[in-house]
Amino acid sequence: MRVIITGGTGLIGRELARSLSTDGHEVILLSRNPGNAINLPPGVRAVYWDGRTAEGWGELVEGAGAVINLAGETIGGNGLLDVRWTPGRKRRIPESRVNAGRAVTEAIRAAEKKPGVLIQMSGVGYYGTHEDEREITENAPAGKDFLAHVCTVWEESTRSVERMGVRRVITRTAPALSRRGGPLPRQMIPFRFFVGGPIGSGRQWFPWIHLTDLVRAIRFLIDTEEAKGVFNVCAPNPVTNAEFSKALGKAMHRPSFLPLPAFAFKLAFGEAATVLLEGQRVVPARLQELGFTFNFPTVESALEDLIG
Repeated sequence: MRVIITGGTGLIGRELARSLSTDGHEVILLSRNPGNAINLPPGVRAVYWDGRTAEGWGELVEGAGAVINLAGETIGGNGLLDVRWTPGRKRRIPESRVNAGRAVTEAIRAAEKKPGVLIQMSGVGYYGTHEDEREITENAPAGKDFLAHVCTVWEESTRSVERMGVRRVITRTAPALSRRGGPLPRQMIPFRFFVGGPIGSGRQWFPWIHLTDLVRAIRFLIDTEEAKGVFNVCAPNPVTNAEFSKALGKAMHRPSFLPLPAFAFKLAFGEAATVLLEGQRVVPARLQELGFTFNFPTVESALEDLIG
């Protein structure tokens, strides 16, 4: 099976490519900088795209088994000094996702033999932030904040492929835990210096998923013909920030009692601090209904695998 991954040189795309190629699938990563895609597994190649059109790669969609649309400017920035949502970034974050979705749609429309499935990435930020303890399933409405807007326009960018007869799956993913990227390396920094602890009140919910389970879930949704529509791709046991901090401190053999004040994060990160200071108790209801099982259902088991 040929699988095309847009934005495939990031953390999730590389891990997906590695998993698919191990099972003998042909994987094509679309990247604006294919020359930087080094150390790719056998059977994986990077192809240039401009992030806006199907020019130069659209014919690869012809007869493909799956297209996975991950492309978009990162929400969390590329370093500790690149986290704030400046006006420019707030424009580019949704714009990059809409442009990528339109390019994918253009390529699928032009294909005589349509791909078997389109996996459209989204995020749990779709639901906005919730301070209460109610579980949020796929039936919950969209939120009204910036991340909810980003997720909404991202999902809408490829909706028209459904009218072309293509099965479309929307994966509203939680932050992926990995030592190679995502939030975990940053979260570990204060604990290394024995100053780790809950952020703000610590009561905010933190949905999460081990990167291995995220890749397994996406592959499960590719292979499961009855999978259509929206799926929350997150671990079945979300935790509060305080609970996560305690588990992280235990895994790193560090204390986790020193609170990190909310005002410091607001001062440093501005509006982007809401990602850390607010959350939602999202659960993977539809994924579990289809029979998917998690290798790492608890945060303790995930951190033990990644750190212990």
